[in-house]
Amino acid sequence: MASILHIDSSPRGDRSKSRKLAKEFIVAWQDLHPDDAIAYRDLRQTPVPHVTEDWIAAAFTPPKALTPEMAELLKFSDELVDEFLAADRCVFSVPMYNFSIPSNFKAYIDQVVRVGRTFTEEDGQVKGLANGKKVLFITSRGVEYGAGSPYEGWDCQEPALRYAFQFMGVTDLQFIHANGLDMGDEAQKRGLDEAQSKIQELVNSW
Repeated sequence: MASILHIDSSPRGDRSKSRKLAKEFIVAWQDLHPDDAIAYRDLRQTPVPHVTEDWIAAAFTPPKALTPEMAELLKFSDELVDEFLAADRCVFSVPMYNFSIPSNFKAYIDQVVRVGRTFTEEDGQVKGLANGKKVLFITSRGVEYGAGSPYEGWDCQEPALRYAFQFMGVTDLQFIHANGLDMGDEAQKRGLDEAQSKIQELVNSW
């Protein structure tokens, strides 16, 4: 039995395409793996606070030197890190906003990229500690970003996600992009159909 962490980050509710696609993946996965445990977090319902100067000071303080106030500042971050590290597989639905990720998911990343928890430094080299897990990002995008597109090279979403999680030691990263969702009905249907097809393929092989 595997443990799955499913996080939705879109501030939209039923209108969210990324949420809908991630739910399709999870439902299809549960059909094939009914014994797997699913932990779910909705960043729309439980917003992640942005880091502060005091939080940063606490995060870089050795655990034995933490004051009660520092420990309280890190309490929610510890919960998020424990949840992330406990998962064998993670499914994150992340819409593209202004060529990158929503601020709530950036806040999530800032809370889980933690020295001594998800990475460490040895002899001047960074070593990720979140090894051996699989991470899937399901995204929704208004336009196309591939070769020949007017927006080629403007994609700051996938690189930001890829490098943040590689930094923490994740090497098995998958992306399913629903592209062109704001380019008219035909383009939206094509983008969703392609994403749904990739979801079915990955459910059977992930």
